[in-house]
Amino acid sequence: MRSIRPLFTARRERGARRRTSPVLAAVALASALALTATACESGDAEAGGGASASSTSDDGKITIPDDIKDRLKEHGIDVDKWKDGAWKDWSKDDWLREAEDYINPIIEGLWDPDRMRGAEDPDKEVDDSDLDGDQGVTDPEPAPVDAKAVSPTYHDSVPEAGKVFFDSPEGQMVCSATVVQDPAHPGKSNMVWTAGHCVHAGKNGGWYRNIAFVPSYNDKGLSSAELEKAAREEVAPYGVWWGDWAQTSDQWIEQGGATGGDGASYDFAVIHVTPEEGNTGKSLEETVGSALPVDFKAPAATKIGSMTATGYPAAEPFDGQTMYQCQDKPGRLSINTSDPTMYRIGCTMTGGSSGGGWVATGSDGKPALVSNTSIGPVTAGWLAGPRLGEVAKGVYDSVSEKFAGQ
Repeated sequence: MRSIRPLFTARRERGARRRTSPVLAAVALASALALTATACESGDAEAGGGASASSTSDDGKITIPDDIKDRLKEHGIDVDKWKDGAWKDWSKDDWLREAEDYINPIIEGLWDPDRMRGAEDPDKEVDDSDLDGDQGVTDPEPAPVDAKAVSPTYHDSVPEAGKVFFDSPEGQMVCSATVVQDPAHPGKSNMVWTAGHCVHAGKNGGWYRNIAFVPSYNDKGLSSAELEKAAREEVAPYGVWWGDWAQTSDQWIEQGGATGGDGASYDFAVIHVTPEEGNTGKSLEETVGSALPVDFKAPAATKIGSMTATGYPAAEPFDGQTMYQCQDKPGRLSINTSDPTMYRIGCTMTGGSSGGGWVATGSDGKPALVSNTSIGPVTAGWLAGPRLGEVAKGVYDSVSEKFAGQ
């Protein structure tokens, strides 16, 4: 199966409610699903992640808060050397893994148009398989739904959507993401929702590095040829926002796998962001003009008429430069009886769309984010996303509370 998840790993706040489910059983689905992040075949062979609280001073120089410097020093990381390329060292000892280890110092100008455009799908696949052996409730595989390109400018219809960029040991990676509301800062959110595998590599790795969010990427829908000559302002019309904190579920960190369904039911993350150019006086939500509420009590799949998934698919036949959507009535996909049943819809989007938001009518009758793209088959006929619940709410609340007084 082809990976559908974009890069991004989030961290768990100390004290957040933890629900660790047992390691997923080896079922047939494990060989049918791929959770590989999209990467550039010719890009830098590095990536990582963690949350950082770096900022930019009035003279344009990058500053790192003392607490972040101290944490870096604990791991033998020199900030200046890190910005000069030391982040490319992916040796096991230097790949920070634990939830509290998230660091992400801003490297100004790193994500230029060429580097953004070069973050593509690595075309990693596993053998197709049917769903025999699945436990719990799984509905018949949905009919494929052709992804439809969103008409530019994207901001006019989906102002909350964008792309997440990061570096991994395999190279430059890309995912999709959504601006969501922050209960601690109504109307002024700096929170972004994506997939857990877009910030953290899961059980066999650590935090990805240089994680950044670009809302309304390629807003005018320029072609690949046009993007080669485009200015950064055209590629990132609302700026580049670096993750200064990220959080994902304990389950993803402990169980998440590069292939198969391991940890997929808990494959979600929240990133708190800050503008690369420093304090502009405006939050992300104010900058883009919108943020979606998150519904942690959304109806079961059988009670939802339709869902709309948004993302930037990068694996063939797509190129990652155009925003697409799929709309379908969801079904159910159960990977393990001990884990929540996932939503599943027909959709032909491929790798790169991972982390993109799924919107449906929430429990209050209004549009809300109810899931995100997590996994899909090599044949790209459907997508599955976690049903959000108490664990997801714990991640969301922890990030909001961490920045509540700021």
